[in-house]
Amino acid sequence: MCAHVFYVPSTNLMGRGCLREVGSQIAELGLQKALVVTDAFLNANGIVARVEKVLEDQKIEYCIYAEVKPNPTTVNVYKGVEVYKENECDFIVSVGGGSPQDTAKAIGLFVTNGGDIRDYEGVGKTKNKSVPIVAINTTAGTSSEFTINYVITDEERKVKMVMVDKNSLVTISVNDPELMLDKPAALTAATGIDALTHAIEAIVTPGAYAVTDATALAAVEKIFTYLPRAVKDGHDIEAREQMTYVMFLAGMAFNNAGLGFVHAMAHQLGGVYDLPHGVCNALLLPIVERENAKRDPHKFPAIAKAIGISVEGKTDSQCAEEVIAAIKELCKIVGIPAKLSELGVEEVDLEKLASFALVDACAPGNPFQPTKEEVISMYKEIL
Repeated sequence: MCAHVFYVPSTNLMGRGCLREVGSQIAELGLQKALVVTDAFLNANGIVARVEKVLEDQKIEYCIYAEVKPNPTTVNVYKGVEVYKENECDFIVSVGGGSPQDTAKAIGLFVTNGGDIRDYEGVGKTKNKSVPIVAINTTAGTSSEFTINYVITDEERKVKMVMVDKNSLVTISVNDPELMLDKPAALTAATGIDALTHAIEAIVTPGAYAVTDATALAAVEKIFTYLPRAVKDGHDIEAREQMTYVMFLAGMAFNNAGLGFVHAMAHQLGGVYDLPHGVCNALLLPIVERENAKRDPHKFPAIAKAIGISVEGKTDSQCAEEVIAAIKELCKIVGIPAKLSELGVEEVDLEKLASFALVDACAPGNPFQPTKEEVISMYKEIL
């Protein structure tokens, strides 16, 4: 009996200039017409034009759907499906960070499965594999372009619906650091800490195993070295390239080991307040991991070593304390906000946020299951 299943797309292009190679990969698949899923900013700033040239060079037809919101909604998905069908597309090219990638996966699955997108919430809710997707990533953080996770906001309930579905796995992922050079420092910081959260949650979750530990710990080591550089100088191509590898390493880890309560709580802040996902993770990560370490600190010495902290003569709990301090310091260095109140979060909503967090798809992956009161208390600490 197989104890673990490791999900990753069959083709993954990485490194400087790899965007130029994806056209021939698409041509080999015999695909004819793409729905390019992106957002208005990327469509206007020249990034999408670079993708268009790749398609045109291979004489591949395309149409553009550029209405994706930062926290994509069910409306975004349904409108994208409509454009896909009206233009008789046979595959999707997603261009952007987590939001366009998540939207593209939802569109791709809806085309082949139909029904109501809200019924896809949870784990493995579809029967049919998505239409082919070529996922061109422009941020180093979410890993949505090659994982089996995607998140769509139900506007009516103001809930971020977490979908975990092997049928959403893309056909080709593309991570070209040259597409990330002009990203602002705040976005670089938020997506970078998102990758750190993926790595650490994948390490401490009971679903972790040797392969996921190896990739996650490698990601942690590189983040502490290269994220401050990428934030300080967005045109530091070495730092940008290393952060794409970080994102891939951390993504492979959580895609196969799972996540935990940092994400469970962060999703609710995004759903109710429409806040940047990476910033929410950054604020919650040290708080949740402190509580995890109280129950089971045995994974933290390995994390400490990856960061570069000496563990000689220290207990597991002492190592955990130093890891949490290092996370807080990194967040400070890269300019993450210090409190939720700075982002408009109000105490009156904490009970609702906690209730949603307890039933989030990521919650079962946490090393312990907090009570509603404990979740409210964690939110309050960073309010």
